[in-house]
Amino acid sequence: MNHPLPHATVATIVEHENKYLMVKELQDGKVVYNQPAGHIENGESITEAAIRETKEETGWLVIPTRFGGISTYHAPNGISYIRSTLIAEPLQKDDTLKLDDDILEAVWLNYEEILLLEDQLRSPIVKQVIDNYRLGISYPLELISEQR
Repeated sequence: MNHPLPHATVATIVEHENKYLMVKELQDGKVVYNQPAGHIENGESITEAAIRETKEETGWLVIPTRFGGISTYHAPNGISYIRSTLIAEPLQKDDTLKLDDDILEAVWLNYEEILLLEDQLRSPIVKQVIDNYRLGISYPLELISEQR
């Protein structure tokens, strides 16, 4: 039996002034909301992927500060995802960058606004990692061991 391998992805929680940096994107023809996130490319570290994906999807340069954890998600389309979540601080926005094609816009939303959009979140992990962050669950970046 042929089972596809899980996808290794990374997402970034960026909070500023009680709002979270989110992306409004198209997925399978539907508008959904997610943290800046994407696949970890071959040869790329988890932190490098988080910085790159956040910049490509939002235009924001960020610096990862903490590790939020690992989540698994078995999507209805049969693909499984292993997602590392990093917590980062926003440094600077580059308004000249063109966002990834599937991104409609980057938005800052407070927690209550995210709750109102819960049925439009890309996966249940989106709210779960924010809830964990709000509970203070995070770990030092040194927990991630990355060898080259």
